[in-house]
Amino acid sequence: MPQKLFETVKTFGNHAQHILVIGDVMLDRYLIGNVNRISPEAPVPVVRVKEQNERAGGAANVAANLALLGIKTHIIGCIGIDNEGETLQKNIAAIGINTNAIIQSTHRPTIAKTRVLGGHQQMIRLDQESPAAFNDEENIQLLKSIQAELALNPGIVILSDYAKGLLSEDICQEVIKACKNLNIPVLVDPKGQDYTKYKGATALTPNKKETAEACKTNIDDDALIHKAADLKTQLQLDFLAVTRGEEGITLIADSTNHIAATAQQVFDVSGAGDTVIATLSAGLLHQLSPLESFKLANLAAGVVVGQVGTVPITRDALLETLAKQQDNAQAQKICTLPELVEKVDGWKASKQKIVFTNGCFDLLHAGHVTYLEAAKKRGDKLILGLNTDRSVSAIKGPTRPVVHEGDRARVLAALESVDAVILFDEDTPLNLINATKPHVIAKGSDYTADQVVGGKEVKSWGGEIALIDLVEGRSTSNIIEKMNR
Repeated sequence: MPQKLFETVKTFGNHAQHILVIGDVMLDRYLIGNVNRISPEAPVPVVRVKEQNERAGGAANVAANLALLGIKTHIIGCIGIDNEGETLQKNIAAIGINTNAIIQSTHRPTIAKTRVLGGHQQMIRLDQESPAAFNDEENIQLLKSIQAELALNPGIVILSDYAKGLLSEDICQEVIKACKNLNIPVLVDPKGQDYTKYKGATALTPNKKETAEACKTNIDDDALIHKAADLKTQLQLDFLAVTRGEEGITLIADSTNHIAATAQQVFDVSGAGDTVIATLSAGLLHQLSPLESFKLANLAAGVVVGQVGTVPITRDALLETLAKQQDNAQAQKICTLPELVEKVDGWKASKQKIVFTNGCFDLLHAGHVTYLEAAKKRGDKLILGLNTDRSVSAIKGPTRPVVHEGDRARVLAALESVDAVILFDEDTPLNLINATKPHVIAKGSDYTADQVVGGKEVKSWGGEIALIDLVEGRSTSNIIEKMNR
């Protein structure tokens, strides 16, 4: 899975279609400094400001995440005729976001949030916004922008609702119905307690607290996920995902899947939901499944919460994280016997068919890779018993192996077809076979069934022997012979 996600992220930006974000755009302003004393004027800390920056917030942060992942991005939002609006529009246009459909209002200021931080601690937040509902003039402008943008055929539409007024029930339903007619998926990051305005969307991504409010239950309710599944049905969604912070993400579709959180250190969860829906959308646009897309989004969220303030994910940061995860996942395939037995118990509990094979696999070549791919196709999980250096020497002679056992194990673990590698020092892998009780034992077709070690045993528990055709002319001995000419 990490390799597939890695290869997909590398293609971000190559898709012909863009993603359209519609929602409450805002400017996030940060004043960052140190606190060394209490003010003599009032019992409050004094922050000595050392840094000031301004970032895209709200729906604009969703768009920023998409753009920095390499996705072509358009945005619809509302700003005031003020410095904050001008700054926000310039900032997001600078990273390649199409801002032509942003409307300007004379009736409200640009939404702005100013956060004062002492070190990593937020001391106070100052909000600039209007509580007034959008008037007829603003809604007419908004609908014109929506119609013009939908005519450009976006691949996905995101509704980023921060409950600031832009995404009224009428506007949400107008977008959802129009997108259904055009066969455009609509993903929603929702707000509020009544989700009926999102009915008919493709998916919702509420956090745990928002889910509890929408389901009219307690956040600690053990049945929360079951109630969220009922909500999905009521709203006629394809899927619903509950983002649960340090508990990860639970995806509710035809079945329910839980994805564990990946963050190693959490500084600030601001904007994590924006990163999730942006990365989810990018994955879906590039033909990943919802589950694969959420695995990617979960990794992206784990990166951004380790930074201070609202910081979007970038394609390079996500690729780096995927590369590290891939390295870790491959290394974890190399098992001790107790670790392998634990893996096998889990695989069997989930009704997966287990294949076992073994060999020396010295100087890995195309014949080996083809054989292992064919063996994997006989089941769901492939265990590879790998001869130690001592046992290879006993079989092949004192000049073998060419490659050390640790290196052979690590290279084999990097193959997608191999799910577990275990070294064994005995003359045969019979102890491994008895310990794991695979459903299939695979060997090369140069063996007969009665020559396969463990064949009698695997048949005794209802398993089978699979003899795999070998690639002619491919062998380690031939490679060594050519090298020594």
